[in-house]
Amino acid sequence: MFCNQCEQTQNGRGCTEVGVCGKDPDMQSLQEILLYGVKGMAAYAHHARRLGKSDESVSAFIEEALFATLTNVNFDLGSLLELVLECGQKNVRVMQLLDEGHTECFGTPQPTTVYEGTKAGPGILVTGHDMVDLGNLLEQAAGSGVNVYTHGEMLPAHSYPKLRAHSHLAGHFGGPWQNQQWDFPAFSGPIVGTTNCVLIPPDSYKDRLFTTRVTAVPGGTRLKTDDFSEVIAMAKRLPALPERKVRESTIGFHHSVILGLADKVVDAVKSGALKHFYVIGGCDGAELGRNYYTKLAQQVPQESVILTLGCGKYRIRNHDYGTVAGLPRLLDMGQCNDAYGAVQVALGLAKAFNCGVNDLPLSIVLSWFEQKAVAVLLSLLALGVKGIRLGPVPPAFVTPNVFKILQEKFDLKLIEAEPPRELVQLSA
Repeated sequence: MFCNQCEQTQNGRGCTEVGVCGKDPDMQSLQEILLYGVKGMAAYAHHARRLGKSDESVSAFIEEALFATLTNVNFDLGSLLELVLECGQKNVRVMQLLDEGHTECFGTPQPTTVYEGTKAGPGILVTGHDMVDLGNLLEQAAGSGVNVYTHGEMLPAHSYPKLRAHSHLAGHFGGPWQNQQWDFPAFSGPIVGTTNCVLIPPDSYKDRLFTTRVTAVPGGTRLKTDDFSEVIAMAKRLPALPERKVRESTIGFHHSVILGLADKVVDAVKSGALKHFYVIGGCDGAELGRNYYTKLAQQVPQESVILTLGCGKYRIRNHDYGTVAGLPRLLDMGQCNDAYGAVQVALGLAKAFNCGVNDLPLSIVLSWFEQKAVAVLLSLLALGVKGIRLGPVPPAFVTPNVFKILQEKFDLKLIEAEPPRELVQLSA
């Protein structure tokens, strides 16, 4: 780490000078929260720009926020906290642009049944988040006899009508990003990593791993353009995949789909058939403690609906939750950036019930891992959402004092060792 004030190496608790060169460690904490939030927002803004969507005010804020973290610029906790929350506000705008870009380019997502496994013949596996890369690959592979499969956070691609229209979008293979070193060796064809959440490959598949643009790994092949001919040619040379169906799953509960059922949802709540909503998801990892989300999802009352998004959904999706009031109890809303959709659902329900978001029978329990997750959390806080549970461990860059501020202002909580009674016995 590096101290932004004296430009000396930090020792883990601060810089080499007492008091972090006169700057409170809480200042360093807020600067790091801002930097990580801006990094996550920049990634989402990049995705949106590739879809033809941008906002000058977002670009201007990124410049201002980075400027505020320079040496000897800002020593004031209050104004830094304002910038942190403004980052969340701007990220809401970015996620809106990304949602609009996806729907304008690929159609509005619809509930869709997805084949999971492989089909006989050559295939390409696509991981990451970039739907533009997937769309380009599908167009270039059309008529080649090569099937294309999604992995990890690319699963929502199957819910977009214009992507699903390609018959060679054959299905989904494998699980979350952190399982790729088990999933990828079992896939005989080439693999394309489109964005973040790609791991350094072992020898077992590094010669079959392609990455796009800024994404790059040792031993892989980096594609600098939108030309996937090398990938398609490799798929034809490599051993064909077998016919091996694992399961089918239903995805595609875009916020427009859920809000289209608002009247039905409101009636179910008023009748008592539906008593609570949960948002369980976020950015997943491999650390201990993340089974909390699995336990929580399986313990919540039957009279509840679970909204999930991000790779955190892999902790809870391999379970039959049944239905409630004629609705599936588990509604997969998409990628981590589709947190915007969850916000829209909450705002829509609050309007329908004529109450505030924090007055809804709603619990938000998020897993966090990297900078995109920080940006999403800041967006929720900037919208005034309170009572969020976060885990499995507190972010190391958040000091106790800063976390206390967030607790007091937003009732932010860390997850417990086990789901608490008040969270899972709401219908009692």
